[in-house]
Amino acid sequence: MATSIEAAACGPWPDRLRLPLAFDPLRLAADLDALEDREWTRHFVRDNYEGDWSVLPLRAPAGETHPIRMISAPADGTPFVDTPLLAATPYLAEILAGFSCPLGSARLMRLAPGSTIREHRDLDLSAEDGHARLHIPIRTSAEVDFRVARRRVAMTPGSCWYLRLSEPPRVRNGGTAARVHLVVDAQVNAWLAGLLDAGAEA
Repeated sequence: MATSIEAAACGPWPDRLRLPLAFDPLRLAADLDALEDREWTRHFVRDNYEGDWSVLPLRAPAGETHPIRMISAPADGTPFVDTPLLAATPYLAEILAGFSCPLGSARLMRLAPGSTIREHRDLDLSAEDGHARLHIPIRTSAEVDFRVARRRVAMTPGSCWYLRLSEPPRVRNGGTAARVHLVVDAQVNAWLAGLLDAGAEA
């Protein structure tokens, strides 16, 4: 079976797909609680948000030790490795190990109450081009307004979503608690293309 990006990345797929994967919200929350005392790094693209948007790296570019560079997510073939934080979160490690496709960055991304991610574009993040960004909500609420191409995406804890962020995303946390997602960058091979196809057919 062909597993190369070129063979697998076809589509076209919609700009948002709920994949046929489900994870335990309680175990996700327990792993997040285990990192409660860790220092989150403020997202470095300050023009893209208002308030507090911060990150913990679970997979980072190989050899990087500076907090800012560890939370970056280049899609240029840079090799990524697990960080020590992943060892402290066994369920998140289990989830990542279950993805049968090459993984790049994996990060916990936290948006504080009252904070906004402004509309912007991540032009290198399109499954059709071989790079898929997957979101697994860990903590969220009905007051979190997440939009792609100005249409709302309602995501619940434990679900798994592909979002084509070459379309403009925008997020507003109107709730009273932080919103936290596990955000994973994956290369599209035949396995992931099959999940995308299944999500599109659901």
